[in-house]
Amino acid sequence: MSTEIELSIYVFVLAVFLGLELVKHVSPLLHTPLMSLTNAISAISVVGAILITGAGEASLLSKILGVVAVTFATINIVSGFLITDRMLKMFRKEKPQSTK
Repeated sequence: MSTEIELSIYVFVLAVFLGLELVKHVSPLLHTPLMSLTNAISAISVVGAILITGAGEASLLSKILGVVAVTFATINIVSGFLITDRMLKMFRKEKPQSTK
């Protein structure tokens, strides 16, 4: 059992460092596609959390953590879409005003 926990912690720590390095070195032009990717990952997290929370044999702790996960992942998705929309608006050309 402790070997599984140690392996999980090891993978988590490596994922954190790898994620930080990848995001830090992304060029500004790729931030919008990166946000879209994180929205997709958060959507998968929402589905998984809903499945865990709705399981009949789930413990109270699992249900509470599932609700928290659904809440935070949903906030992340909505925020990601708002930020992506705002970034895309920066690249839109303004329509010239017609003079009468």
